[in-house]
Formats: sequence, C-alpha cells, structure tokens
Amino acid sequence: MSSVCVHGLGYVGLPTAAMLANNGHDVFGYDVDEAVRDILRSGDTHIKEPRLRAFVTQALSSDKLEITDELVPAEYQIICVPTPFDDTSKSADLSYVQDVGRAIAPSLREGDTVILESTVPPGTTTDELQPLLEASGLVAGEDFALAYSPETVLPGNVILELRENNRIVGGVNEVSAESAVRLYDSFVTGKIRVTCDPTVAEFIKLIQNTSRDVSIAFANETARLAHDYNIKSREAIKLANEHPRVNILQPGPGVGGHCLPIDPWFLDADSDELNLISTAREVNNGMVEFVCDLLRQELNAFDQARIAVLGIAYKGNVSDTRMSPGLRLAQELTSQEQTALATDGGSGNCPEVVIQDPHVTDPDLELTDLKSATEGADALVITADHDEYKQLDPSAIIDRMEGNVVVDTKALLESKAWHEAGFILRIV
Repeated sequence: MSSVCVHGLGYVGLPTAAMLANNGHDVFGYDVDEAVRDILRSGDTHIKEPRLRAFVTQALSSDKLEITDELVPAEYQIICVPTPFDDTSKSADLSYVQDVGRAIAPSLREGDTVILESTVPPGTTTDELQPLLEASGLVAGEDFALAYSPETVLPGNVILELRENNRIVGGVNEVSAESAVRLYDSFVTGKIRVTCDPTVAEFIKLIQNTSRDVSIAFANETARLAHDYNIKSREAIKLANEHPRVNILQPGPGVGGHCLPIDPWFLDADSDELNLISTAREVNNGMVEFVCDLLRQELNAFDQARIAVLGIAYKGNVSDTRMSPGLRLAQELTSQEQTALATDGGSGNCPEVVIQDPHVTDPDLELTDLKSATEGADALVITADHDEYKQLDPSAIIDRMEGNVVVDTKALLESKAWHEAGFILRIV
C-alpha cells in the first residue's frame, strides 16, 4: 500500500480518493475550493452520486482518507482537476493542470509517481505537465515516474465503474507505466492496458467519447430525415438494427455531460483534420433547434405559449446538469427565439418557460414541481429519460394543462394512451 495525494475532489477525484483509501492506501485529498473541503470534513458530499456519500464516509472514518488544506508529499500524486472548454476558441483551458504541476514540483521526490487523469488534448502530459514537474531538477522517467491514465466512468454508476472498467495507462517510459499499473492494480478488477506513451492514452480517451458522439449524430440526423418522410424513426432504427452488422443508436435532444460535447474538440488542438467530427458536433447541437421547430409547428401562438421542460439533467436518473440539452432548450426558447420572432415579423415576445426535474436540486436554477410545471402549460417537452417520467398519467396531466402538445425527445411515453387522452404527441 502507498501514500497518495489526489488533486481535485470533483466528480472523478473524490470517488478515486475514496476508492484508494477503502483499498488500504493512505490518501490525502486536496481541492483548491475551501467550501468543498469544509463540506467533506463535515461528513457530507458536494456531489450527488449513488452510494458516494457512504463510500466517502467509510474512507474518512477509517482514517485512510484525510482532507487537507495544502498539497502533501506522497509516493503518488494523482491529478483529477477540471479542464474547462472555451466554446469560442474551441480549446481546452489547461491552467488547472499547469497550476498543479507547478505546485507539485517543489516537493517532488526521487521515486515518486505523478499520474494525470484529467481529460486533455493529446500531448498535454509530455508537453505541458512534464516540463513543469522537471523544474524540480528531477527527470521524468529517470528520477520520478510520469503517466497518463484517463477516467472512463459514467455518472450514476461511478463507484462500480472505477473498479470494473478496463483501464488505459500510458507512461513516459516502461518504468513509469509499471508504477502506475501497480497502483491501479490494487483496486481495478477490469483489464489494465499499457500504451507506448501518454499521448496515445490521451488520444484513446478522446476517440472513445468522440466515436459515441458521431454515432449519436447519425441517429439524430436519421430522426430528422424520418420526420421529413413522415416515418417513425425509432421503428425504422429498430428494424434496421436486426441486421447483424448494424447498430444504430437512439436519437434524442442532443448530448450533454462533461465528455461527449467537449472531448471531440480536444482532438483539434494540434490538427486540422476535424471534418466528420465537427459536423457531428453541429448535428447534435442542432437538435435543440429541431425541438423548437417541432414546438413551433404545433403551437399557434408560439411566442405567447407556456412551455414546461421536463428533465434538465443531461441523462436519465442522475442530477448532473453539465452541458444539459434540457437547459440549452430552455435557454433557446427564452432568448434566441425572441430575436428570431422579431426578425420574422412576430411580436418579439418569448414563450414562458418553466423547468422541472425530480433529481436536480441546484439552488441556482428556478426549478418547480411537476404539478406547477404542467399547470396551465401549452406544451411539455421531455428531455431526460428519468424513470419518473415513464409513469406520468396523461389523463391527469391534460386536465391541468391549457394546451395539449407534448414533444417526447426520449420516446418514454406510450403513444396510444397519450393520444387517447387528447394529446398531440411528437416523438423525436
């Protein structure tokens, strides 16, 4: 067992720190946000994730996990800090990674290992992090080990996937990779694969998520084409997938989360070869406008309508709203539509938009309950596949609504029941 300092106690860093502690390592968890450190010391967690609070409590109570106010020298330094995306420049902000590199260097010792887990453009470990660490006077691969190993966990199932998912490790040399593998081998039950260098491992993480984004874009474009031909897209996809070499995904309102909408752009950092990938990004981002179009087609007074957006988490049964299509839709309806309507000779008024989600508790969002959201609404839009929405009673809801339009972007609702209740139901 080893001493480990985990930098960044967010969606990945906190579960990772607790996982290492609960598997016998002496772990020091550090985050630059004092409020995060205080919450964790109080016995609570700032992240809503199934089983995480109990998992962290177990680690803290065993004295194997300590929340610290400063960097602690340790045999392993694991970097799990954010790499925010600048939508204007389409580039990654690596300042957090750079800050950690500068902070580690003065206390870096011979024999230590530094592992970067944050999602980064290819070449970041060797071109950005390594020189900052070598300012210590030590040489990566000779005096200390340096590796990259990306996280690949899914919100809602983080603890299980940290343990069971296969792991990619890329070291600056064989010794560095071996040192990282020894740490992960203490808790990973999946396969640990070693690549020839960190850049390959960084590239693999990006193309994994980009592949899914491109596949979703094909499904979304298929859905848009199907609407033009008055075809039920999901029925066509289901039958197409009966071919043994076809596996088309399901369409939806776009993609969200921290990975799929962002990672593809990281591939463009030192390359001008993004063609299909950038087009896929445009298709998936454009699904919000497509949903707006469906609403316009069914609402006579679109600019005066009350529209309830149900589901602002980026996926079903989680509370994570990062890059959420539901939130983007709400913003589109209340801002960009005003300009479009005024340009087209309309009143320039915005629809009234309310948002509801049974899993999200963000105090910065003006969330309402389901009854209030549907009361007097002209239209409902379902943008997250929460289990609660599958149980909605159409006969009860239509009595509360002013209108009868529903756009179901996740195909959760049973068409016959909703039509019989008097709804106009559009399914993406």
